[in-house]
Amino acid sequence: MIYNPIKVPDFPATRQRIEAQMARAGWAEPIWLGTTVDDPGASMCATAVEEAVDVVIVCGGDGTVMACVTALAGGETPLALLPAGTGNLLARNLGIPLDDEQAAIRIALTGADRHIDVAAVEHRKFAVMAGLGFDAAIMEGVNENIKAKVGWLAYVWSALKSLMFPAIRVEVSVDGAPFTRHRARTLVIGNVGFLQAGMPLIPDAAIDDGKLDVVLLYPRRFLSWVPLAVRVLTRNKRTDETITRMTGREVVVRTSVDAPRQLDGDLIPPGRELRATCVHGRLLVRVPR
Repeated sequence: MIYNPIKVPDFPATRQRIEAQMARAGWAEPIWLGTTVDDPGASMCATAVEEAVDVVIVCGGDGTVMACVTALAGGETPLALLPAGTGNLLARNLGIPLDDEQAAIRIALTGADRHIDVAAVEHRKFAVMAGLGFDAAIMEGVNENIKAKVGWLAYVWSALKSLMFPAIRVEVSVDGAPFTRHRARTLVIGNVGFLQAGMPLIPDAAIDDGKLDVVLLYPRRFLSWVPLAVRVLTRNKRTDETITRMTGREVVVRTSVDAPRQLDGDLIPPGRELRATCVHGRLLVRVPR
């Protein structure tokens, strides 16, 4: 069991509940490995694999999950999720209960194993989405104190403050094709389709199809966000200069200025390029039967 102490404030009680449930199911006492600020999960995953555990259960937020995804990708030790963060986007897209600890543990112990895709960006892997521009500015603007009190609504407040993030010029190449030029307030490279609150940003995305889906959003004015949001929520597939969609195995994005960037909700340094490659079926996850 890999856990983020910050996300599990009442750790003794949580540990007692989980160990009791595992004992009732006939499992041995788990190995407990806490993450740190300097190591959000990589060495803990390495220890778990060395110990030949049957499953690595991760209890934490999206940052902890991404660290474990990076560490476990390419191996055959399944990753199970016990959501404890605010976004919990991978759990949401895999159908893991977000507010039912017992059900999530049952899936971790008795669920089915499924190979899913991951995407590689430099030395990191992500399983959900990478973002550049407004999308990353939302993460950058989240107040941790507010998030601790109101959960995912903190992202809504940050989004409202960032709605008029400046449009940037971007060039996009998919699968080695010539770069095409666009203007966008945000660009998202998705391995899955759903955001917080079930918003279907990329409704046709599949987590095991060997492809990444790209969405560029360019609302010209403040009020342009309203019809754009309606189109997203109603899964309208029409594309134009407001919404541009692309699909491929490898995506390269270049910008004219440094832009905020994020992977699975975790900020990485601003930059002028985002290069993502889909690695098909390289992560084994435990999902509901």
